[in-house]
Amino acid sequence: MQGNAKRIYAWALYDWANSAFATTVMAGFFPAFFKQYWSSGVDESLSTLHLGLANSLSSAVVVLVAPLLGAIADRSNRRRRFLAIFAFTGALMTGCLYLVEQGDWPLAALVYVLATIGFSLANTFYDSLLGFVAPRENVDAISALGYGMGYLGGGLLFAANLYAVLHPQAVGLSDPSEAVRWSFLSVALWWMLFSLPILLFVKDDVHPRQPSGWNALVGGYRQLRETLSHIRQLPHMLTFLLAYWFYIDGVDTVVRMAVDYGLSLGFGRDSLLTALLVTQLVGFPSAIAFGTLGTRIGTRRSLFIGIAVYVGVTVWAYFIAAVWEFYAIAVVIGLVQGGVQALSRSLYHRLIPPGKSAEFFGFYNMLGKSAAVLGPALMGWTSVLLGSPRASILSILVLFIAGALLLSKVDLEQGQREAQAFAP
Repeated sequence: MQGNAKRIYAWALYDWANSAFATTVMAGFFPAFFKQYWSSGVDESLSTLHLGLANSLSSAVVVLVAPLLGAIADRSNRRRRFLAIFAFTGALMTGCLYLVEQGDWPLAALVYVLATIGFSLANTFYDSLLGFVAPRENVDAISALGYGMGYLGGGLLFAANLYAVLHPQAVGLSDPSEAVRWSFLSVALWWMLFSLPILLFVKDDVHPRQPSGWNALVGGYRQLRETLSHIRQLPHMLTFLLAYWFYIDGVDTVVRMAVDYGLSLGFGRDSLLTALLVTQLVGFPSAIAFGTLGTRIGTRRSLFIGIAVYVGVTVWAYFIAAVWEFYAIAVVIGLVQGGVQALSRSLYHRLIPPGKSAEFFGFYNMLGKSAAVLGPALMGWTSVLLGSPRASILSILVLFIAGALLLSKVDLEQGQREAQAFAP
């Protein structure tokens, strides 16, 4: 693999670190625990709405602050420092979920929102460091390596936690609820420990000018205004961002709401969590394979394949009648989920003007999270208004279709030429 191997693997290990939160907390135990433990006695449709609104609130905060923080980080060359602040904040809040008592769903939702904000903002600066480890000709493979490491690391910890939940006495715990609470502590420790390599070995101080404090804030705000002006002059980047806004909302909504959807259909929690583990195990080699596919047939064409699979899965989920189908859907999603995420990141990386990675990845994550404001809330309100979780899953079809249509308008080569025109 071209590039400095130590820096590449140090960078990829952060995906290994934070995917523990995405898997064990966001997609796995939190939705089920929120519905069955913290929302004990609350109507199922209302608990779905509360979970959707919690996800939407965290996304809304990221929308408001990510672009400005990205501009400040680029201006001051402190991407790693911002990464450390938000990663450790997210890990600390995750550990605090252990302390929330049964029935206290408002506090559980608040702590989860804070943890998710830390997770999402840290990702802004993690993504922005891709350009410091990946040569442009190898960016698909290295981006996919990160997601592949994430699926593997997140899957390993989730497997250990799932075993503890299914067999609590075997690990010295009293019941599954205690095992779930301990799993939140394990994620916090895992996240902090495996964040250390990227902070130690990936450097972003390539410019001597490093304003701080008020000067960094004012400079970041000015750079943000300049970036807004530039984006309007980068039509292919703008079109891609709009496409990404739609289709990644569908992807994130599936991740965040799948377990809740399965519980609403009456499937057992243990079966749903095991299906999630299947997605992780399939996702590890598939994400890396998608990076190779992007190199061979083109990044955009590979994204179309992934989006088409999601459309089919969404329709299938509406008709699902047996738990084995949930397992089958988990396998299919595992084949494409990491690939869609990885290739989206690498395609966007090619469209960024040199020297503006954190700033533009701030917009990238802002759009991704602003889309996630819509998806979970849309599912939640559809479930409440129509009284049917099956109807709610179909609401995300429009997101995948609109994203694919906009993506078809993106000319990657022309977009790269537009980005180079803004080189400092």
